[in-house]
Amino acid sequence: MPPSPQSDGALEARIAADPRYAALVRDRQRFSWTLTAITVVVYSSFISLIAFDKPLMAQPIGGGTISLAVVLGAAMLIGTVAICAVYVRRANGEYDARLAELLASVAA
Repeated sequence: MPPSPQSDGALEARIAADPRYAALVRDRQRFSWTLTAITVVVYSSFISLIAFDKPLMAQPIGGGTISLAVVLGAAMLIGTVAICAVYVRRANGEYDARLAELLASVAA
């Protein structure tokens, strides 16, 4: 028999009142904002270099035809994927485990 809406609300209230849940939310938000700040700094720096130092960004790399801007742009994209992977790894490892432990103890 599925749980009633009243029992779902009571369970949600117990979870929200648990200090471990507040700590989990705080830790996840702090980590998310840190990764967001890194991303914003990297993107802003890249755009600023394009806007204010075009000759530097137009420099060919190693005497070839690829410019510094292309290399930095590719590195930035790869870095963004890496930041996403770091978040997913932490969320699937630490945060999901903490939430599962909390749900098991509160639901019992």
